[in-house]
Amino acid sequence: MSTEQRDALARLRSVKGFVFDLDGTLVLGDNLNKSVNPLPGAVELTQRLQQQGVPFVILTNGTTRTPEQYATMLRDVGFAISSDRLVLTPSAVAAEYFARRRFQRVMVLGGEGVSAPLEAAGIRVIRPAKTTERRELGTAREPVDAVFVGWYREFSIDDLEAACQAVLEGARLFTGSLAPYFATAHGKALGTSRAICAMISSLSGKRAKVLGKPSLEALRCAGRRLSIDPGELAVVGDDPALEVPMAHRGGSLAIAVHTGVGSITAFAALPPTLQPHLSLAGVSELMECALLATPFPIGTKL
Repeated sequence: MSTEQRDALARLRSVKGFVFDLDGTLVLGDNLNKSVNPLPGAVELTQRLQQQGVPFVILTNGTTRTPEQYATMLRDVGFAISSDRLVLTPSAVAAEYFARRRFQRVMVLGGEGVSAPLEAAGIRVIRPAKTTERRELGTAREPVDAVFVGWYREFSIDDLEAACQAVLEGARLFTGSLAPYFATAHGKALGTSRAICAMISSLSGKRAKVLGKPSLEALRCAGRRLSIDPGELAVVGDDPALEVPMAHRGGSLAIAVHTGVGSITAFAALPPTLQPHLSLAGVSELMECALLATPFPIGTKL
């Protein structure tokens, strides 16, 4: 075991809380986000964390469900989720971000999982009006402060036109994720918000600001939920472009797992300053090594 690995393990034992990715780290679902199955060791790990009083939050880039719906789904398959507030989506992060900046009207591209957290924060959600209907009724477009893009397979040309017009008229463009893919049991599935934002950006010339991973805003939001500084958190995830860079930005311990999008080779190919502090086969190794209570066994594979 190298000095760097020993240092990382020592730091792991001193962290005050965990931030877990969902798809590819704790679960794998189908490519339409209809159902999930836990990955090996994931349920046992959350149970052990809860038993030992170690706080954790699940931070997903998914917006197909509300945080409450994700929490219910996870409890249904055995996860120890004691509070719905322990599940964060980009929309939950966006709700805090918009509220702090006093955004009052936000055009939403996405379903209930995208809009509900904003509405709960008192933000007025504007849905893109169909161009033909608006013209027939002779109604003007309602001004908005921002356009927020999430998971949206039902996206249409009317949505594209409405979003582009809003952005060109001064609305800021935000998205939950620009990740091209996410992990499923059937392989990689397309991240719709990236494709949608690519079209809006191409037509408007405006870039989307990410409020999900790997943004520092998302990590800070997770830290606030746990009342823990990001520098005292461990971030666990499967995507070389998301969780590990986010952890480094916030000074967190970066732990990579190879059960989703990123392979051991993909993580090893990252620049030296963005390498994970620990690279594990999966969260099952956290259980096998009893990271939270006892020293590592000699010869632990990393």
